Amino acid sequence: MAAADTRRPTALFDGPDAPAEQDLYKCVHCGFCLQACPTYVQTGLETESPRGRIALMKAVNEGRIGITPTVTKHWDLCIKCRACEPACPSGVPYGKLIEATVSQVERYRRSSLLRRLAESLLLRRVLPHPRRLGVLVAILRMYRRLGLETAVTKTGIVRLVSSRLAELQESAPEIAGAPFKATGQVVPAIGQKRARVALLSGCVMPLVQGPQMDAVSRVLARNGCDVLVPKGQACCGAINSHVGDLGTARRLARRNTDVFLDSGVDVVVVASAGCGARMKDYGELLRDDPLYAKSGERLSAIVKDVHEFLAELPLIPPEGRLPYKVTYQDPCHLSHAQRITEAPRQILRSIPNLELVEMADSTRCCGAGGTYSITQREFSSRLLDTKMAAVNATSADVLAVANPGCHIQLTTGLRRDSTPMKVRYITDLLDEAYNAE
Repeated sequence: MAAADTRRPTALFDGPDAPAEQDLYKCVHCGFCLQACPTYVQTGLETESPRGRIALMKAVNEGRIGITPTVTKHWDLCIKCRACEPACPSGVPYGKLIEATVSQVERYRRSSLLRRLAESLLLRRVLPHPRRLGVLVAILRMYRRLGLETAVTKTGIVRLVSSRLAELQESAPEIAGAPFKATGQVVPAIGQKRARVALLSGCVMPLVQGPQMDAVSRVLARNGCDVLVPKGQACCGAINSHVGDLGTARRLARRNTDVFLDSGVDVVVVASAGCGARMKDYGELLRDDPLYAKSGERLSAIVKDVHEFLAELPLIPPEGRLPYKVTYQDPCHLSHAQRITEAPRQILRSIPNLELVEMADSTRCCGAGGTYSITQREFSSRLLDTKMAAVNATSADVLAVANPGCHIQLTTGLRRDSTPMKVRYITDLLDEAYNAE
């Protein structure tokens, strides 16, 4: 009889970014996470649940299996919405585990040359650099203004080249107005000064949704805040973290830590749920950095989501009336990662004449998930289908959101279904109500 093969797999977790054992073994496989997980709900498969994915992590950690394509596809399908965390009675930090796991996977992944080039170009050479990203957005803006997008779509050339490319073009974000720039400008408080805050500009949102960022600064000023938009700030690093590029995420975190702590403000306000969750975790991200561990913790301690901050001030209620029927989609990284659900609703209820209608499963992910709508296109569409059924059932006039990824994804869904509903940020509605006084 041949001897059993006792060799350990060569592709195992190791290094400082390996999933922490004390976190891995907190999971007791109770199953409370199952119905909270959008991929498990869609498939009913154990391997597409948080506890199933953790079981695979444990198997790799113990040398029973290696980091193979068969294993990694289950981690890749995770949308990283972190809905399992509030449901977990054992306090398993799943977000940390999947982030660390993906960073390990990237060391062994055999990607095509085209994918490697695209990731290197977009995630490392463009996204962290506002000017370069601005050039890319300007090209997209010109492509549309010249009518090239319409012409190309009518010819069907893009779909002939690649159906996936055609789908990506159809879901490309609308570009609203002039970009919002971080030049060190200060928007002065209106009325009695209550706080001095710094505003994260971010990467995609200020270029694609500049007027919405202007509305955020006006709302803060209307609530007695001097609003500084520091020059030199960078992308928060969330997208790089999601795809396992922790090196770039740390570089961006160090830059933002320097810029925002040097600004001497009381609070750093963030208008994007995903960015807020990332920045509130800078202390963890930089924990092993001897120069930035403590400063990362100091910055994290003063980061506030804009809705959280306004509710705590407290908010100055608007007097302008908005005759809208509004439903609200909870962003995953606001409701699950930051555990903020009441503040956005409190703001909406403060607007006179606005009717807030709750949708079913408002905290269930819409399928955006950072780059998920690109890398996992088919499953992202399935999640969007489920979400749009809940949205349409409300018969609302406005779908309120608090995250740019949700805004883009849900706008795509409404356009696809020809639904006469508008996607608006909560801060846009608040700004409109103030202007209607």
